[in-house]
Amino acid sequence: MQPTIVDVPTPDGTADAYLLRPDSGGPFPGVLLFMDAFGLRPRLAEMAATIADRGYVVLVPNLFHRAGPAAPVDTSALADESRRLELFGRLGPLMAALTPDAVARDTAAYLDFLAAQPDVAPGPAAITGYCMGGTNALRAIEAHPDRIAAVAAFHAGHVVSDAPDSPHRGVGAVTGELYFGHADQDASMTAEQIATLEQALDAAGVTYRSEVYRGARHGYTQADTPMYDEQATERHWAALFDLLDRTFPG
Repeated sequence: MQPTIVDVPTPDGTADAYLLRPDSGGPFPGVLLFMDAFGLRPRLAEMAATIADRGYVVLVPNLFHRAGPAAPVDTSALADESRRLELFGRLGPLMAALTPDAVARDTAAYLDFLAAQPDVAPGPAAITGYCMGGTNALRAIEAHPDRIAAVAAFHAGHVVSDAPDSPHRGVGAVTGELYFGHADQDASMTAEQIATLEQALDAAGVTYRSEVYRGARHGYTQADTPMYDEQATERHWAALFDLLDRTFPG
């Protein structure tokens, strides 16, 4: 299944995106896939196709659209420390530009675009997010609890920080269900930070599951990176489809 390249209008410019849909039938629930820092590329199109094959219309927006259309990223740089530092030196400002307000504005536009598709069923959508995409998916449901029924965040980083606007501080707004598939020994989401997140979710009465994938590194779902873990990725698919199929029965 090949993605259709679409342009999504947002308040801050046009976001290029992949759109994938089942071959026939419908209407189908809408799912947003929030990318990791390495952007739109074949791996994300492949993952979106897997979701679409299960009966969902999937939109994968370029979250870095303020910097222009998606540009290729050489993920082989992750295996070399100096090249990795240079890569994240370039990506860092793009990630920092995704403030809570920016994520809220963008998400509203993505949801509007999905809802306008003729084969998308009315009602709330869901989001699956990876690395920074998982963190921003949590921000998205906090901003739009009435429009997002569920979020799955895999190897999400920096969900907990000391900042006043740390994502974990906003979970009281969430009315849908959350799933977190944490990477093991992840410096961007430590065991202590996971415990803080879970305490915040419990205090807010949020329906959630939070699991650590033992032995899996940050980025474990991304087959085009050195962090890929096949077993953890299969576990992620099972968890994701369990959440989606319960959220959108039938």
